Amino acid sequence: MSNIKENITVGISVGDINGVGMEVIMKTLRDNRVMENITVVVYGSTRLASYYKKTLGFNQFNFVKTDSAEKAKPNKANLINVWDDEVKITMGESTEDGGTYALKSLEAATEDLAGGKIDVLVTAPINKYNIQSEQFNFPGHTEYLTQYANADESLMFMIDEGLRIGVATNHIPLKEVSEVLTKELIEDKVRLMVASLKKDFGIEEPTIAVLGLNPHAGDDGLLGDEEEEVIIPALESLNEEGIMAYGPYAADGIFGSGNYNKFDAVLAMYHDQGLVPFKALSGGNGVNFTAGLPIVRTSPDHGTAFDIVGKGKASEASFRNALFTAVDVFRNRQHYKTITANPLPIKEHKKEHNRK
Repeated sequence: MSNIKENITVGISVGDINGVGMEVIMKTLRDNRVMENITVVVYGSTRLASYYKKTLGFNQFNFVKTDSAEKAKPNKANLINVWDDEVKITMGESTEDGGTYALKSLEAATEDLAGGKIDVLVTAPINKYNIQSEQFNFPGHTEYLTQYANADESLMFMIDEGLRIGVATNHIPLKEVSEVLTKELIEDKVRLMVASLKKDFGIEEPTIAVLGLNPHAGDDGLLGDEEEEVIIPALESLNEEGIMAYGPYAADGIFGSGNYNKFDAVLAMYHDQGLVPFKALSGGNGVNFTAGLPIVRTSPDHGTAFDIVGKGKASEASFRNALFTAVDVFRNRQHYKTITANPLPIKEHKKEHNRK
């Protein structure tokens, strides 16, 4: 157990400077209990922090300025001045500067993550339009970090305690989902989900519910053939590997009945099929975790919320949970490495799940 790291260093990118990123960051870090046994490093600027501190009336809150993550003070909210520019902040507006400095923050944080100077990364929301550039030509954080980590694939995994929903296809137009969805893709996503449940969440024998693409999971081909031709063959192959993945289930039925609670996680076929029920059920407490990467990255489950920036209305609950989840996953991975060094035999386990 001597290799277990007790104090975890959490890097935070500030997101769009005109969004709620700095607001939810400061609201979270105002409570010193949040930083027990962790070191927080925010990648932003002192001018940006001062602006939001004044706007929000957080007079009693202060960052500890540091010039590197390695010099950051434990159990404190440290801030690295990534830029000294006098940037115009226009709260609630999408601007070129909003994307430019969001990327500067993200690049500085990911560089330190790759260099082992921070242990985990929590990303505040970006605007997916204004951040586009030669350096950032991705639909979002998930795809950017997947390439940055030199990974072939990752899984957008939405987490709220026991509620876990992954998405087979990420940020793509709905009309392209059927074209992208293949037997191999579903198999890969389920394998990533199972590996994450074991390594990141400590679940030894995960059970997965896989949703259908079409209404009523296709009604035996009446409402679409993706279930019969793609999803079911993928499930059969996964079951042959010993993976307990069941379905395909009708999305409305499994969430409406509460039967999703019988599984450790659910794999949705496309973004809204998974995130609409997730956000409705999690009530603003959810976390977006990028599973399947050698790095640990989380984010709140909301966007820049331009309409409420600077009004003190933004809830920090999701961001706070993102920070806690990142730390928990890092510690679970350390524990997993320890126990897999001397694995115990796993008892044979069988469950029956009827397709609906």
